[in-house]
Amino acid sequence: MKNLHQDKTGIIFLFLTILLFIGTLWRLFSLPWSNWIWLTGFLITFFIRAPHAKRNQENTNSTSRHDGSEKLLLIGMFLSMSVLPLLHLATNCFYFANYNLPEWATYLGIVLQILYLYLFWRSHYDLGKNWSPGLEIRNGHTLVTNGIYSKIRHPMYSSIWLGVISQSLLIQNWIGGVSVILAFAFMYFLRVPKEEEMMKTEFGSEYEEYRNRTGKIWPKFG
Repeated sequence: MKNLHQDKTGIIFLFLTILLFIGTLWRLFSLPWSNWIWLTGFLITFFIRAPHAKRNQENTNSTSRHDGSEKLLLIGMFLSMSVLPLLHLATNCFYFANYNLPEWATYLGIVLQILYLYLFWRSHYDLGKNWSPGLEIRNGHTLVTNGIYSKIRHPMYSSIWLGVISQSLLIQNWIGGVSVILAFAFMYFLRVPKEEEMMKTEFGSEYEEYRNRTGKIWPKFG
């Protein structure tokens, strides 16, 4: 029953995203070019994650720490990364919350978007079948310490930090652009301690040793 409910919720979210994306395409040529960059990154993000999400559904959990707060965090991220920016671009309904940044900020947003997409892809690639969207340990889960994970424990969070800052520079609107920074900050500071505790419980001293020699979201120096 829980899986069925999650599938229905996912379908509703996907349908809403597609509908808003089509609406955005309808207004595409009236949008600033910086919004085009964000839309391109949005599409690439979807294609990076889609095969991993499909594979994730085919594997079962051995450990899960989903609770009400986790669901709220995921909903907040979905709204601020997808619904609100697309709704703004498709309808201009948040025009009153627009702001203007100098041109260099847009170019910085492009650089951050490129870095975000690379790190987002690399994080998924190195994790392979161990990726999960929530606080879960999958059957056959292993501790990944190779690739980008040899230097950083949470490179996916690193990538998302880059992505949300980029969004605020490419979509210059307090609701469609900046709100995602607040939503992700809540997720990061509330979820990461739980995630690290879960990994410590699952992998014990192996994870402790790994944590001591790596940085959390950027490489550890010295």
